[in-house]
Amino acid sequence: MERFEVFPLHRNKHLIKQCCAVINSEWPRSEMARLHSLEASCDTLPTSLILVKKEEDDFKAVLGHSKITPIPSIPDGGFIETVVIINHHRGQGLGKYLMYKTEEYIKTLGLNFAYLSTIDKQEFYSKLGYIQCQPISIYGGCLSSINKSNMVSVILPSRKTFMKKKLT
Repeated sequence: MERFEVFPLHRNKHLIKQCCAVINSEWPRSEMARLHSLEASCDTLPTSLILVKKEEDDFKAVLGHSKITPIPSIPDGGFIETVVIINHHRGQGLGKYLMYKTEEYIKTLGLNFAYLSTIDKQEFYSKLGYIQCQPISIYGGCLSSINKSNMVSVILPSRKTFMKKKLT
C-alpha cells in the first residue's frame, strides 16, 4: 500500500536529484543552479519540502515540492514558492495536501501569514483560502508602504498575482 508524506529535503539529501528533476520538468533550469538552490534548504528558512510516495519496499519517489523563504519586511510571514506536483500525478488532491503541509510547517516556525505569487493558479489558491494582496518584496529593500493588515506594497514590474493567507 502506498502512502504520501511531506518532509524537509535537507533531512533526505539522497532525494535531491529526484526533486531537481520534478522542478525542472515544470520550470527548466540548469541542474547545477537548481541543485545549488535546493542545497540551501535548512530547518529555519529557506526550507524545501518534498512530497513523496512511500511504497512497501520503502522506496521513496518524489512527486512534489514547495519552498518557503523568509520575508525580511514581514517577520511573521513566509513566502511559498516553487510549488509543483509532477504532471502525471496532478488532479489527485496532492497539490492541496502539499500546501496544507507547507502551511503547517510555516506555523511550526511561529509565523502567522503565508504569501505567494502566481501567474495562472489564482483559482486553486483561492480555494485554499488565499486572498489577493498588494505585491510584497521578498528581498528586503525600499518599501513604498506598510499597512496594519501586514500587506506590503512595493513597485515590482510583474504580471504575477500576489496572495496571502492568515494561518490559524
